[in-house]
Amino acid sequence: MTVTASRGFRAGGVAAGLKASGRRDVALVVNDGPSDVAAAVFTTNRCKANPVLWSEQVMAARSAKAVVLNSGGANCYTGPYGFQTTRASAELVAERIGVEATDVVVCSTGLIGEQLHRDKLLAGIETVVRELSDVGGPAAAEAIMTTDTRSKQVVRQGTGYTVGGMAKGAGMLAPALATMLVVLTTDADIDATTADRALREATRVTFDRLDSDGCMSTNDTVLLMCSGASGATPDADEFTALLTDACHDLAQQLLGDAEGSEHDITIEVVNAATEDDALAVGRAIARSNLFKTAVYGKDPNWGRILAAVGTTEAAFEPGALDVAFNGVWICRGGEPGEPRDAVDLSDRAVTVTVDLKAGRESATIWTNDLTHAYVHENSAYST
Repeated sequence: MTVTASRGFRAGGVAAGLKASGRRDVALVVNDGPSDVAAAVFTTNRCKANPVLWSEQVMAARSAKAVVLNSGGANCYTGPYGFQTTRASAELVAERIGVEATDVVVCSTGLIGEQLHRDKLLAGIETVVRELSDVGGPAAAEAIMTTDTRSKQVVRQGTGYTVGGMAKGAGMLAPALATMLVVLTTDADIDATTADRALREATRVTFDRLDSDGCMSTNDTVLLMCSGASGATPDADEFTALLTDACHDLAQQLLGDAEGSEHDITIEVVNAATEDDALAVGRAIARSNLFKTAVYGKDPNWGRILAAVGTTEAAFEPGALDVAFNGVWICRGGEPGEPRDAVDLSDRAVTVTVDLKAGRESATIWTNDLTHAYVHENSAYST
């Protein structure tokens, strides 16, 4: 039941004709309360889409009663007309469900630099309002897909409350924020400060550590809406842990559906002097096209890993580094270790461990390999 697993929420998804495929492309999630507390994290890209610019203003009040989402167009770099399209969609939702336009978050995803068909979008909103239901989550999750091959949904049960969620994303997955649209719901009765802190902590160790292709989009939004309908007020740490678990699940679903990928790669950096050092090393490896193509070719080429590590300012001794693929330490102390032939990269899951031997901190980054299929998908994207 995804976002509608939490009490107090209705959702729906319909086809409005924004996608050439004719599939669902307009989604709506409504919070019926009694609480309207919300928190959000947006892209740090300086080039932000119109829906992000609108939604940042909405979230200044740390509340939201609905979110309307469309696929089939990013509504980015579409000028004042595009911003008015965003505003018109929020105003129509507000009018139909009896709230203010400033209570409505707007999200869009798709091709940058082309106008959304406003009439089709507004007609889709009229339709989806009529189809709202407490079992409409799966339809909403389908409606936000672009190059995704499957919808991404999650439900987690707390003590007397629920966290639900849906996400889209298959390409342009990079940190701060991982490129995606994510809607999380909970019927926990929590205040705005708790919601904001929990979402930022959950995002920090999940979506912000997903780095598929090093490209950051213009539309990234992770939204948490809290209805308070359960009446349960969980401990802040407990709620953060459950929300983080839900976000991790969605992040891994996004990774597993990355465009054209054949391997899901976990990069573990251990024994770093600081967490920032560990993150810098992990991101450098994840951004190395040479490393990613090697994994695609099932080649445990640890030299490409050390070359990436060496581009960072992290504390380490170059001659002391250890590297393992799937637990096989093929580099020891900056020299050949166990035989490369002992590494089996035939499975989709791959774990790379880098031991910096410089401290006690660690961090994990998730990425994927770089394949012919990824190049084809993105070279033909706009056509």
